[in-house]
Amino acid sequence: MPDERNERILETDLFQPVSDYLIRQGYTVHSEVKNCDITAVKDRELIVIELKTGFNITLIMQAVRRQRVTDSVYIAIPWPRGGTRSKNWDDMCHLLRRLELGLIVVRFIKPKACAEVIFHPAPFNRTKNARMKYSIIREIEGRHDNYNVGGSVRSKLMTAYRENAIHIACCLEKFGPLKPSQLKKMGTGTKTQSILTKNFYGWFEKVDKGIYQLHPDGRTCLEQYRNLADHYRELLKDKTI
Repeated sequence: MPDERNERILETDLFQPVSDYLIRQGYTVHSEVKNCDITAVKDRELIVIELKTGFNITLIMQAVRRQRVTDSVYIAIPWPRGGTRSKNWDDMCHLLRRLELGLIVVRFIKPKACAEVIFHPAPFNRTKNARMKYSIIREIEGRHDNYNVGGSVRSKLMTAYRENAIHIACCLEKFGPLKPSQLKKMGTGTKTQSILTKNFYGWFEKVDKGIYQLHPDGRTCLEQYRNLADHYRELLKDKTI
């Protein structure tokens, strides 16, 4: 449900709804104690809540510092105007869970604002994604060299798939139309048939049943990626069909 307030939200606007929520849970609430925005105590349990009008690194650092005194630390922010379907929301929640912080959102819905706990602080399960790990390793192993610049944005990246296609293009450039089986004998790999059939880059064309040749766009690509193309041309120098 979207925020119904039109005016700018202040950190002080978050205090009352968060305080009301904690009081309903049986906590004694105080504000601005030892630089903590909100503290709440019940049965010797201490909760600390940091208030911010938006999610940022300052908020994270403040909350992590509060973990030096208690495990029960939350951040409280207004309900995001874009809702919870954005990737930023998922990334934020993952980061907070990884840091073992809790999340409270405040909805400004008439007649008054209300606070809602999205999740509580809890130990984070740091299970690694084995599939992603081996996917990265396979991608690295499929590249001849590093042709990309770290931090590149909106530029064509040299992937293992693109490099494989360039290898195939170099073979077709030298020997003319070939079958996938002939290309594989030259070391183009198990994905040769798929690369030719899908023709993702438009570099190849089928000239007969099971036979492919280099499209003019493929010749252009070899000029565009000259350094890598020259590498494969050198490998093919002494090869024959």
